[in-house]
Amino acid sequence: MRVLVPLAQGFEELEAVTVIDLLRRAGIEVIVAGLSEGPVKSSHGVAILPDTTLEAVQDQDFEMVVLPGGLPGAQHLEEDPRIREILRRHAERGAYTAAICAAPKVLASAGLLDGHQATCYPGCVKPEDFPRLSLVDQPVVVDGQVVTGRGPGTALDFALALIEALAGRERRDAVEGALLRTR
Repeated sequence: MRVLVPLAQGFEELEAVTVIDLLRRAGIEVIVAGLSEGPVKSSHGVAILPDTTLEAVQDQDFEMVVLPGGLPGAQHLEEDPRIREILRRHAERGAYTAAICAAPKVLASAGLLDGHQATCYPGCVKPEDFPRLSLVDQPVVVDGQVVTGRGPGTALDFALALIEALAGRERRDAVEGALLRTR
């Protein structure tokens, strides 16, 4: 099982690192790819060194592509034609596409949220711009092969939903249990 997490300058570090960490704890191979070579700085100045570049993996297949939010990171993802092509190709073959915070707009712009329910950070996706999308006020929404999350505060729930989608409820419960999370 392989998951691609592309990182753009200005990504939201809580969303990216939580997804990367929890999926790896679940035994899922996560490939972190920068839009260009070198470290990628988050929206709060934290630098992450990706595993590789997007160029090196853009033609590979993954079971899921996960877009972290944050601004201007999500904007950079939306403006990169390689991201749009990767998302469309993976959606066409039935792979999961996932985005959190401001990044669901990237999925919406690529037409991947048409006819789906989704959530995002308030105001990032305007319903009038995407009339075939049903926005809901929930922390995480799983609709078919599309998973969306609301924002940094929902990153843990979002990552656990990704694990469940890819590896099942038992694996999700094992990862969550080891976190000693209280509700």
